[in-house]
Amino acid sequence: MKPYPYAFHVALDGNGINGFEGLAGVCLFHYDPADHRYAYKVKYFDGIAAGHAVIVSPDRRLGFLGNASQQLLFYDAQTLEEVRRVSTLRFETTETTLRGSTHLVWLDSRTIVTPIGAHFYRLDVDDLSRAERLAEHRVQLPHGMKRSASGRYVCYGAMDHPTRGEAREVGILDLETGETRRIDLPTTCWHVACHPSKDLFYAISFRVLPQGERDYHEWAMAFLKEYAFEIDAASGQVVRHWSTSRETPAHINSDVTLSDQELIFCNGGSQTVVMVDLETFAKHRIIDERPDLVETLARPRQVATQVFDAFARGGVYTSARHFFGALRVSRFSLLDSIYACQLSQDQSLLFTANRGLNHITIYDYPSGSLRLRVPMPGLREFLPEMDALADPRLGFHHSVLLSPRTAVA
Repeated sequence: MKPYPYAFHVALDGNGINGFEGLAGVCLFHYDPADHRYAYKVKYFDGIAAGHAVIVSPDRRLGFLGNASQQLLFYDAQTLEEVRRVSTLRFETTETTLRGSTHLVWLDSRTIVTPIGAHFYRLDVDDLSRAERLAEHRVQLPHGMKRSASGRYVCYGAMDHPTRGEAREVGILDLETGETRRIDLPTTCWHVACHPSKDLFYAISFRVLPQGERDYHEWAMAFLKEYAFEIDAASGQVVRHWSTSRETPAHINSDVTLSDQELIFCNGGSQTVVMVDLETFAKHRIIDERPDLVETLARPRQVATQVFDAFARGGVYTSARHFFGALRVSRFSLLDSIYACQLSQDQSLLFTANRGLNHITIYDYPSGSLRLRVPMPGLREFLPEMDALADPRLGFHHSVLLSPRTAVA
C-alpha cells in the first residue's frame, strides 16, 4: 500500500465539556496532499481516563498519551496498540487528580522527562519500573512542555491549582545544571512553544475564573483580555509581549506552534486559530471556524451535552456571571471548537481538529484557504456499548504532526 506522507496524531478525551474527567484515546489521521487521499484510525484505551496530549518519539516508533489520571501510557505510533503503561503513584503521590503527566519531552527515542507529583522525573521507556527524580518543578500544576532549540532548557506552563489558586507563572528546567526556575507573569499560561533556532519560548495566557470564587477544578472561561509572552529561556526575562482586547476571539487556547513569520495558536473557547506576526509582535490575523446557526441546530446532542455540562459545573444563580462570560467568549455558540493545530515542517499545510464540530480540517498556509475538511465518525462506532442517543463527539485535544522526513523546514 502506498504510504501517506503526513501522520496527524490527536489525543481524545470523549464527548464531555471537562476533558480532565473523560475518556482516553488517540486518533491517527493520515493524509497525502498529492491526491487528497486520507485514512484514519481511532482507539480508546481501557483502564485510563482524561486523555489530553500526544507526543511521538524522535524515531517515530512510540507515542505517549498524556493524561490526568496518574499513568504513563505508550502506544505503537503506527498501529495505536498499547505497548506499556505504569502508574506514577508508585513514584510519588499527588493531592489532586488534576496533577498528572499530561505532557513530556523526549531526550532521545527511549528517554523521557515528565512531571510526577511535585518533581520532574527521568525514565527509560524500556524500563518504566524505575524513575530518577531530577528537581522540584516549583509551579502549581505543570502542564505544556517543550524543549528549547539548543536542547538545554525544558520550558513549561502551569495550570491553576484547585485549592491553592491562580498560577501566574511558567517554569524552566535547565538540563545541564538540573536546576529549575519559576518566572512570574501577570496571567496563568497553560501552553508554550519554543523558537526553532533560538532559546526563546512563547507562553499564551489561559484565563479562567474559579467557581464560587475559589474552586479552580470546575473553572469557567473568563471574558478578559489575553496575552502572549516571548521569554528568553537562559535569563528568564520577558523579551516582548502581545496583548489583545477581550473582544478578540483568542480564549482557551490549546496547541501552540510557530512558522518563520507567525506565532500560531488555536482556541477551543473562541473557535479560532490566531496568528501573531513575529516581526512586530503586534499585528495578528484569524482563521474562524465558528459554526453558524444551521450548523449548530444540526447537532442537538452535542449542544445538549455542552449546556448540561456547563450547568453541572456551577449554580444558575451563584455562577450567573460565569455563564454570561462564557457566552461572550464563545460568541454565543453552544459548542466548543479547535483544540488541535499543527503546521507541517515545510510550512505549507496547517492541520486542525475541531472538537465541537467533530471534523479535521487542513488549510493551505500561509493563505489560510481551506484545502480539505473531513467529518469524523461518531463515538459509538468505536465504543458500541454507548447509548445510541449519546453525544457522538470523539473529543479532540492536543496533537502532533509527523511530516515527510524529506521535507525542508
